[in-house]
Amino acid sequence: MGDLLPRAAMESHITDITRVIQLAVAPVFLLTAIGTLIAVLNVRLGRNVDRRRLMEEELRGSTENKQTDEQRARQRELRLLARRIRLIYFAMLSAGLGALLVCLVVAGAFVGALVAVDISREVAVLFILAMFAVIGCLGMFLREVFLAVTAGGHKIP
Repeated sequence: MGDLLPRAAMESHITDITRVIQLAVAPVFLLTAIGTLIAVLNVRLGRNVDRRRLMEEELRGSTENKQTDEQRARQRELRLLARRIRLIYFAMLSAGLGALLVCLVVAGAFVGALVAVDISREVAVLFILAMFAVIGCLGMFLREVFLAVTAGGHKIP
């Protein structure tokens, strides 16, 4: 029984797959970076949620009917925490979307090599969208850090 593919075609196909694997290494490193970023965001989210719970308990434990300056300050901090939590959530959503798009880039590269279809434009568009998602994530992360640093009324020089 003969080979299903001629030897030259099979070697060419293996060369194409090897090339795709080499090209997939950079996106895999990007996935690692995105995963690390999500882990950092997750820790920040947890700390903010814990702080919010503590502040809410303190406000509920307050028995005074009229609002004191301290209660107003706690309510301002609660609003700031809610804003920071929302920023972190959307940053994590953006990072997750970026990771998903990077996975689609890698899968698209392999599908294009296996099926011998030119989907380079689609893969490029997916990669550009992934970069925009990561840029959005980093922008929201930096904004949340800025809010955390300036929360005490201290201005950054």
